[in-house]
Amino acid sequence: MIGALAYERKTGKKGGIFDTKLANYVFSRKPPKRAAHGVEFVSEPVKAFAQRLRAMPGKHIWMMGGGGLIASFLDAGEIDEFDIHVIPTFIGEGIPLMAPRHRDVSLRVRSVRKYPDGAVRLRYEVVK
Repeated sequence: MIGALAYERKTGKKGGIFDTKLANYVFSRKPPKRAAHGVEFVSEPVKAFAQRLRAMPGKHIWMMGGGGLIASFLDAGEIDEFDIHVIPTFIGEGIPLMAPRHRDVSLRVRSVRKYPDGAVRLRYEVVK
């Protein structure tokens, strides 16, 4: 998300980066002095934030983030499900889904969907 904020600053575009109909949270150790429209910066521990968010009305929290952030939520026991899209292209290298740590995570398949272009959507439930 910080990349999206840098793009907004570089292009001067305002309001098109984040969907303001939804709550948008950006985790940052050093939040900018001026907040972007429609964004709340978070610097509290992942577990505390997730519990606070779960206590609020609503459901289905969707998270995008780097491997370190995803690993932090997973290690805190705050991920219920993975929705993974596999695109049939080998790229040789890339960004890991989550930061490597010593852990085993049991998953249960919820659904599999194949698309005409060969992409596959895999939905897994994290077994607690």
